[in-house]
This record gives sequence, structure tokens and C-alpha cells, in this order.
Amino acid sequence: MTVNQRRLTQHYFMTAPMPCPYLPGRFERKLVTELRGPEANNIHDLLSRAGFRRSHSIAYLPACSDCNACIPVRVRCAEFESSRSFRRIQNKNSDLTRTVLPAVATQEQYQLFSTYQDARHGNGDMARMDARDYRAMIEDSTIETSVYEYRRPDNSLIAVALIDNLADGLSAVYSFFDPSEHKRGLGTYIVLDLIEEAQLLDLPHIYLGYWIGECRKMSYKMRFQPLEGFRNGQWVPMEETGPSSGS
Repeated sequence: MTVNQRRLTQHYFMTAPMPCPYLPGRFERKLVTELRGPEANNIHDLLSRAGFRRSHSIAYLPACSDCNACIPVRVRCAEFESSRSFRRIQNKNSDLTRTVLPAVATQEQYQLFSTYQDARHGNGDMARMDARDYRAMIEDSTIETSVYEYRRPDNSLIAVALIDNLADGLSAVYSFFDPSEHKRGLGTYIVLDLIEEAQLLDLPHIYLGYWIGECRKMSYKMRFQPLEGFRNGQWVPMEETGPSSGS
């Protein structure tokens, strides 16, 4: 497979079937490629626009033979308008301070990450990650990556987001937060904050990863309208009921 723009040639590999982490009874396969060398950022930009996501130093795309449930989605930031419920969440978190840092793991982050995993995903693979695994997740990046830290007025860490910096937006790789602060709506607040940041930087998109209609924990992504999904080789509008075209 060749990326025609900029004449960047990549080698791609197919993973073996593994149990799907989102839909019980199904198996997933991924098309993967390494992000290496001086053109890694350019390659990542192009692949992100084609629905790929990043993990460590690879970019991947779901390539399941009998399922197409995973739809890459992104917010069109310039047209986004905050709703009344979104403004309530923003007001609840107006006391927080956000700092953009290099992608370097800290023990404080890992402690919050572990607390979050135990509370939200105790049976998942990520709950078994140790400090070394966490450091690899944060630091094993060959492209421009940042860590967004959110702190309370007493300077204690309340939320973290791992963000890839793209030519046409910001890509939310992973985020976690203090699960005891559920009234704040921190997961939603982080996305709203990223949208504001993209608007300030004049970046058109926030990439939110994959949306799966049958997976309830993915449903929140539909709230950030206007939303686009990558279907059949193009980005098409997504609404609360799903893609409006390109199905």
C-alpha cells in the first residue's frame, strides 16, 4: 500500500484475530504500520485522515473480515457550539488549570491512571498495566505528542489526556481522571477543552478515535456535533442516529 501524497511508501501488516474488546463474541484484526524516520509526522497526518489511530510507534486501522462496526470520528471544531449541558460542565470545572507538557510519564500520573482503571475498567487489559507499561504508553511515540494535565486549585492532579498533534487538528489518544469526581463530567470536559484549544489554534478537527454503535460507552462521542465519520473512503456527517450518508 502506498500513500500517494508526498510519495510516502509504507509497509503494512495484518494482525492475527484476537477477541474484540468492545463487542462480545467477535474477533478483531488490524492493519498496522510503523511510524518511523524523519517523515513519521507527515505519515501520521496522512494516515489519521484515512481513519488510522496511533498506539506507541504504530498506526493501526480495524480490518475485520465480517464486521465494520468501528467508525473513525472527528469533530468539526469551527462549527461546534456549546450546549446548555456542556456549559454546565465547563462551569463545574472552571476552577481547574490545564498545562500542556512533553510526553513524559510521572508517578503521579500513573497513580491516577491506576485508580481510574480499577474503578472503571477493572477487568480490562489496561488495569493490569504496571508503571513501566504506563511509561511506554506515554513516551513510546515517534511523532509530536503532548500530555495535558488538569489540576485542582490545590495543585492535585485530577485528569490527564495524551494528545497527538496533527497538521489539521488534535487527536485524543487516551484520557483518564479521578473517578470519585464523577459529578464534574471530566471525560466530557476534556473533549470540550480540546475543542476550545483547537479553535484557538485555528485547527479544524478533534479526532476522537472510533465510535461503535453497539457499544454504549462509545455513545458519548455523538454528543459533539457536528461530527464526521470516515466511511467508504470519505468523511461524512454523523448524527445521533448514525451516519447520514456513506453507509
